[in-house]
Amino acid sequence: MRSAVFLDRDGVLSRSLVKDGKAYAPRTLKDFRLMPRAADCVKRLQSAGFLVVVVTNQPDIGNGLVSRAVVDAMNNRLQSFTSIDDLEMCPHRQDEACSCRKPKPGMLLNAARHHDIDLTRSFIVGDRASDVAAGEAVGCRSVFIDRGYRESPPPAPNAVVRSLAAAVDFIINQNTPL
Repeated sequence: MRSAVFLDRDGVLSRSLVKDGKAYAPRTLKDFRLMPRAADCVKRLQSAGFLVVVVTNQPDIGNGLVSRAVVDAMNNRLQSFTSIDDLEMCPHRQDEACSCRKPKPGMLLNAARHHDIDLTRSFIVGDRASDVAAGEAVGCRSVFIDRGYRESPPPAPNAVVRSLAAAVDFIINQNTPL
């Protein structure tokens, strides 16, 4: 079985739009911008032997605020500029109670089935408590990127950092997969 690093998209690999301390996903392709060094960070994880899978909630699709085609174009741009191995997306509204929307672990479980991932030897990196909770629900170690949002942070991630590069440093120093 393989080890993986699950990365949230908005706020981790790409910039979130922050208004009054609250983070929002971009709704136009023009507003979709990768974080500095995102591609390099993905390559470093892969060079250390990790599979890199993006797991992203995109409720604006279900809420009718952005089309699936625009979000797909963003995801395609992400895949073309980074070397991520896979991308799992939940397009459902917050009130749909689906099993894939973080903090539920459905996207991680689906990726684990498809890629033979050992979740207990894997990590999740996110900028929201729901990211950390999804990973911890299936035994992943968690890294929280604290962006200073006005919301409750996760209660006890394995590490708190300020950037994706710092998260990658922590993961590589903690565990190199077999």
